[in-house]
Amino acid sequence: MKKYFKILAILAVGAFTISCESDLDEINTNPNDPSQVSPELLLTYAQRNSFQIESKDPNYALRMLVYTGIENQYQYYKWANGSFGKYNVLMNVTKMMEEAERVDNENYLAIGKFLRAYHFYSLTMRFGEIPYSEALKGETEGFFQPKYDTQADVFVGILNELKEANDLINSQDPINGDIVYGGDATKWKKLINTFRLKVLMTLSNKGTVGNINVAQEFATIYNTQPLMMSNQDSGLMEFFDQANNRYTFFNDSDYGSSLYMSDSFIELFQERQDPRIFSFAERTTSAATAGLAITDFDAYNGGNPTAPYSDNEILIQQGNISKVNERFYKNPTNEPSNFLSYSEQEFMLAEASLRGWISSNAKEHYENAIESSFEFYISNVPDAHLYFEGFDINTYINQPLVNLDNANSTEQKLNFVMLQKYMTMFHQNSWTAYFDYLRTGFPELPQQAGVTPPLRWLYPNSEYNNNTVNLEESLQRQFGGNDNIRSITWLYQ
Repeated sequence: MKKYFKILAILAVGAFTISCESDLDEINTNPNDPSQVSPELLLTYAQRNSFQIESKDPNYALRMLVYTGIENQYQYYKWANGSFGKYNVLMNVTKMMEEAERVDNENYLAIGKFLRAYHFYSLTMRFGEIPYSEALKGETEGFFQPKYDTQADVFVGILNELKEANDLINSQDPINGDIVYGGDATKWKKLINTFRLKVLMTLSNKGTVGNINVAQEFATIYNTQPLMMSNQDSGLMEFFDQANNRYTFFNDSDYGSSLYMSDSFIELFQERQDPRIFSFAERTTSAATAGLAITDFDAYNGGNPTAPYSDNEILIQQGNISKVNERFYKNPTNEPSNFLSYSEQEFMLAEASLRGWISSNAKEHYENAIESSFEFYISNVPDAHLYFEGFDINTYINQPLVNLDNANSTEQKLNFVMLQKYMTMFHQNSWTAYFDYLRTGFPELPQQAGVTPPLRWLYPNSEYNNNTVNLEESLQRQFGGNDNIRSITWLYQ
């Protein structure tokens, strides 16, 4: 698998906008036919840019991290314009699918549809309406200024593409260049179906979308399609100590200077005696000086994510705030990036069971999710023995704040599920936990007085400049012409 990471170095892909034509025809893998490129090279590039940890930003918004250098826009809910950069990756996916048709390989088509669904899902979750049906068709159909589709139509399209991907994936066609599953089509099928469940769960507050009954479709997939069975089926990307393949935050200077843990996040682990926090955070300076052990929960303290950032600087001077574990910026590998894990699947199934969507045992799925999360960290975190020695999963699950039986109502049980799901997502899964919070209200995150969480991002300035008419039409349809981070999209109406 490592050899495919090296291929990435030759895929220098420039920045595109959705209204630009692709220059991928300049990539030449066949000297006799410069207009063609192997789909396996494009797959490797697309995977590398889809399964990667995106940024630290979700950790600020989710009250996991605090920044003390300046006022961080994500920590204080003041973000503005988002990016349409995912269309750059989609241009490569489009080319991969074209080449898949040329070489008659349905698996590249299937994975292409899956990657399209994922990136369009990410875009619509961030903005609301987006260019979808006419996007990426500048070369083929002349749509250089694509229209914006309604968010409901985008979700219908995503679900249809995922169903098509599931139907196409097969064990006959090879999947070379696959740095995620090493060409295992069976695991790809499980990932595709698990992502279908994720999209449907995103629509939990909608009875139907298009002609799709959300709960019934979820149950049909659960009852008839292959899903993940263990961590070995998780969709993740490993890191290697070689150029362009090291851990996302390796040598990130913020970690060594202005990045600290949030108190509300640390307290969740302290209250549950959860050793995963030892792998996320460093002891406070005062605790280390006093000789408190790495596994002493009293050795950790965080900053207030809603207080002025200068207040947390006082904790630094007192030596009473935990930095992020230095392994995140000093170790070139660390644990893999979880694009979509078995643990997340089991949390979704627990939620679906609580909602009455499927006939299954919510507690069993919930405990499977927790156990698989611990297995993931114990198996992948460098020097895990320092943090998890003597840990017993049964003792952990049976304590009052974790045991699902101690929740007295469906709402309380859902809170237990979403809180534990949230605790698995430090530097993982991008914005998933934030979107879960907007959707369910769980877990309860500390907020500044009078400040509500943003529901979306502003559209990129490039769209105002290059696709003005279609953007303004969409803004009028959605928000009465306003582009605001707290404008309510169809998903939350």
